[in-house]
Amino acid sequence: MRDLLLIFSHNLLPILLAAGTGYLAAKFLDVTPRSLSQVAFYIFSPCLVFNLLISSELTARDISRMVGFTLVVVILLGVAASLLGLALRLQRSLLVAFVLTVMFGNAGNYGLSLNLFAFGEDALAYASLYFVTTAILTYSLGVVIASLGQSSLKTAIFGLLKVPALYALILALIFIHFDWELALPLDRTISLLSGAAIPVLMVLMGVQLYNSKWSNHTSTLGVATIMRLIASPALALGVSWLFHLKGAAFQAGIAESAVPTAILMTVLATEYDVEPSFVTTVVFTTTLLSPLTVTPILYLLGA
Repeated sequence: MRDLLLIFSHNLLPILLAAGTGYLAAKFLDVTPRSLSQVAFYIFSPCLVFNLLISSELTARDISRMVGFTLVVVILLGVAASLLGLALRLQRSLLVAFVLTVMFGNAGNYGLSLNLFAFGEDALAYASLYFVTTAILTYSLGVVIASLGQSSLKTAIFGLLKVPALYALILALIFIHFDWELALPLDRTISLLSGAAIPVLMVLMGVQLYNSKWSNHTSTLGVATIMRLIASPALALGVSWLFHLKGAAFQAGIAESAVPTAILMTVLATEYDVEPSFVTTVVFTTTLLSPLTVTPILYLLGA
């Protein structure tokens, strides 16, 4: 019980309070989900991805193992969710939303703090790499999947070229390869905008909650919750053996795989109009229920 209360107060309560400010802003200031999601999508998130990539200090071996682990876990979750959604005969838009909520966990503002508090600085370094990898996948594979909710594969691929975060990724890789450094004014500007990304995403959840009705896809919501909170860490456990993860890398990988659905999915759902109320409901539900699953997982990992 003590661990449960600590996890809630340190990780969930700040998220819920931040989301509450978004709810109040939507109610009293007429803030709309689309305007806020566009600011996050086109300004804050690209800066966050660029800043995380150029700040990484892990070795090539660390990077290859954690990146490989993350890629396999996320893609296998996507495949499993797609097959399950087809078996449940979900309509196209709901199927896309279902796959997104299962594939991508809240590896940033939830997962990073969780690893730091539970396992310390060593695990935080691996968790940061997990987060960067999922961010790359979100702004590539995730964007294509979200686009498929309303358009063809060809249109989705061409739409991907319009996503600014991809250019931020390419630019960051160039800077890393040539060991370049930004001029101080630009560096501070990107750092400031990067720091705003996660709070804005938390506020957006509250705005979306105010503007959206509770999703009536109850059975699909239940399946998505089970897949995200239970199936995901179970799958990650098997994949970790494949990549021989040990120590802090193993702890970070399993813990990051156990986090609730990423708040960023509300941005994609709103931007591409793929069942935003369902996605928001899954984000809220998995976040609220996560202490019930994360606590025993942390115990088993030796927290």
